[in-house]
Amino acid sequence: MLFDPFNRRLNYLRISLTDRCNLRCLYCMPEEGVPKLAHEDILSYEELLRLARLSVALGIEKIRLTGGEPLTRRGVIPFMAELARIPGVKDISLTTNGILLAEQARSIWEAGIRRINVSLDSLDPRRYALITRHDLFERVWQGIQTAEAIGFQPIKINVVALKGINEEEITAFGRLSCEKPYHVRFIEFMPVGPSVGCSEDRFLPADRILERLRSLGPLTSINGRRLDGPARRWAYAGARGEVGVISPVSQHFCPNCNRLRLTSDGKLRTCIFSDRETDLRRPLREGAPDDHLEMIIREAIAHKPREHPLNTSSAPQRCQRQMSKIGG
Repeated sequence: MLFDPFNRRLNYLRISLTDRCNLRCLYCMPEEGVPKLAHEDILSYEELLRLARLSVALGIEKIRLTGGEPLTRRGVIPFMAELARIPGVKDISLTTNGILLAEQARSIWEAGIRRINVSLDSLDPRRYALITRHDLFERVWQGIQTAEAIGFQPIKINVVALKGINEEEITAFGRLSCEKPYHVRFIEFMPVGPSVGCSEDRFLPADRILERLRSLGPLTSINGRRLDGPARRWAYAGARGEVGVISPVSQHFCPNCNRLRLTSDGKLRTCIFSDRETDLRRPLREGAPDDHLEMIIREAIAHKPREHPLNTSSAPQRCQRQMSKIGG
């Protein structure tokens, strides 16, 4: 098992497969995009599988594939199938923006993935186009419907809550959780990477999100499971799905943080908001044996901070990496 200096057990690894994305969301990157990593700077699937196997041997039980947009990377389906065959992995899931989901959902299922998160910040096609800078809402919605028909469960809908942009849709997403078996997750806007299309005045705290959700009716708390993420979860009476709030800024969940992040260029991050990174790509390519890689990983974990510095009482300092390059 992996423990950090504050006795938190680390059993969750988020692996970013690519820094490339086919959307340009206001809160993530500028309209023209950001400089892309060179192909040779990205970890190969063989390198990712080696690090995944080593991580599982050290105590990682849950792996989530992220990006950028992971489904844009060639060969991703066979990689998923290999990952799913690693002994000891109890949960493998995928985060996607859904643009390519309809055409790849069946292959993802056959590769052994059963849980997906889809980023969808608006149920209104025009507002979706405003936020993402692409008029592709119908493709995403088709992808979600296709995944539901195939049998993915749960399907989580990730909504970055933005004051004055999609704030009025919080209740619409709440109603969606009543009608569909979706787990809707509202995420506070996080100041990650250089300021792009959203400033801090778009921040909407968890309490405001919950106030709007409760306007639809009483919410019953749902107890989390050991491998669950940081969302606080509720359901409406008779609902087919549930709602949740992830509040990294207004209400730190740092005391229960159980995760590590591996960027697509091979940097290990122990905190999403910290610019401290540990390079695993170089020792991998220099032929380091597993015991040396384990030493490097454990040394990185020894410097995992107690908590991140963000709060709402002062202007937070942004970390320098774009979210698309960290892996959300």
